[in-house]
Amino acid sequence: MHDAVAASPRGRLPALAAAALLTLTAALTPAVAWADGPGDPGLDQTIDAGEPISHGDHVIGTGHVDMGPKFDGGTWKFLIHDDAHKADADATSVWRHPDETVLRVVDAAELEVPDSSAYSFVGAAPGSTVWVVPETQDPDVVWAGWNTQDPTVMSRLDRGATFSVTGVQGPGVLTVYLQSGDFGDPQVLWDSRKTGAQPIWVDTNTHTHANWVFTEPGVYLVRMAASATLKDGTKVSDTELVRFAVGTATSTSAALKATWKGPAPTAPAATASASAGPATPAGATPPPRAADSSGQDPLAVVLVCVIVAVGAALLVGLTLVVVRGNRAKRRALAARAAAGPDGGADR
Repeated sequence: MHDAVAASPRGRLPALAAAALLTLTAALTPAVAWADGPGDPGLDQTIDAGEPISHGDHVIGTGHVDMGPKFDGGTWKFLIHDDAHKADADATSVWRHPDETVLRVVDAAELEVPDSSAYSFVGAAPGSTVWVVPETQDPDVVWAGWNTQDPTVMSRLDRGATFSVTGVQGPGVLTVYLQSGDFGDPQVLWDSRKTGAQPIWVDTNTHTHANWVFTEPGVYLVRMAASATLKDGTKVSDTELVRFAVGTATSTSAALKATWKGPAPTAPAATASASAGPATPAGATPPPRAADSSGQDPLAVVLVCVIVAVGAALLVGLTLVVVRGNRAKRRALAARAAAGPDGGADR
């Protein structure tokens, strides 16, 4: 989430560069990290409880958007938060239905894959062009992330929610990953080549952005779900198609009309845990630890045992000190008695 670094046309290497790019030849310059780091002020946000749900087809090509849950008339829905007010003080930030919204990834998002094995997971050869929605905001490219910050959602969630990608339909490979600003290894969250649900845990009041890498232009449908258990024990879940039109020449109308082909993937259960997924987003807290068969937290049991053991050791140590002190006192008294009334002084 740090500021993006400018580079030559088509040559702004995204966060894929990391530490490996520091050792590449000058032919690969100018290079920038594909990662963002903690502390981006753009991630410090509060969502107004009065922000409405807007209906109607809409295309978003720049600016800040988040995917996340919101209650619509009491129904848990997975929606897109269009934070239009962030870019225009006169605009109103609203929530939109994914089926009526297209995230347009224009050619300003074109980047070259660096010659580093650390990024072979993107599914494109080094030097080839990919389209990247970056973890760090670029004013010329839509900035897509997710959040669990709707006030009603925060008041009703029991710790957090599970976000899942349950399928991707498109002309190329889509990978979504995080990378820390200290040039750590990429943390892959979702990969369109994998089958089955790919869940991640998102804690309550979390706002996260990641790198979205598309290897080919065209229409992509990303089937995403948000599932959770509420404080009252109710399990909720909603699955939607998030629509991307990748490449300036790609028709946004075609993206709006695109339909899912083949069998619909099964949405994950609301109780899915972070351990079932490839990663937990930065800043998120995993679900509570599993209890043992007695219903007790294993770590709590271990801590109690450690405390008892330490207490027992202290008690034993104290007892030994008292016993030894008493023995020494008795020996001193016996020695004094044996020395006679004058205490055994030299004459």
